[in-house]
Amino acid sequence: MSAGPDFVLRPWEMSDLPLVREASQDPYIPLITTIPARYSDAAAEAFVRRQWERAATGAGYPFAIVRSRDRRPVGSIGLWLRELPEGRASIGYWMVASGRGQGVTRAALRTVTSWALRDLGIPRLQLFIEPWNTASARIAVDVGYRREGLLRGWQRVGDERRDMAVYGLLNTDGPADGRAVTTD
Repeated sequence: MSAGPDFVLRPWEMSDLPLVREASQDPYIPLITTIPARYSDAAAEAFVRRQWERAATGAGYPFAIVRSRDRRPVGSIGLWLRELPEGRASIGYWMVASGRGQGVTRAALRTVTSWALRDLGIPRLQLFIEPWNTASARIAVDVGYRREGLLRGWQRVGDERRDMAVYGLLNTDGPADGRAVTTD
């Protein structure tokens, strides 16, 4: 799936182990994801297999975010469908340091959001972002998500429960990112 002229979203591959290695060295990514906190080839391969399993079982759509010019993976975004029977899905994303500040995350979030709302017809998308993470919150708002509230002690991050700001976008919200969310 194209995320603009510079990036594509594709299923995870075993060739993405260098991305898993870089992400495992980040002080935050292993705390909020299933990226191994201590890298090994076996742990990285197990991570990639979990992404395949999630897609195969219908739990969600995990994508590697890949730069078009050199085919280098720089992050991940996933659409998670656990709450789809209730009419909602969640999106989560992360970017390694070498991919930050290039508009990658914004393009990926815009792409997955549009696909989920328009093509898949999911009524509500939501993001959970720690209040201190202003860069991620700014990206969510830029794409059209609205901050809806603070969920105290919502999620375990590392060894502690942390607050999460919830951002939502409905497929009936009207224009998002300068375009209509739904097509009538």
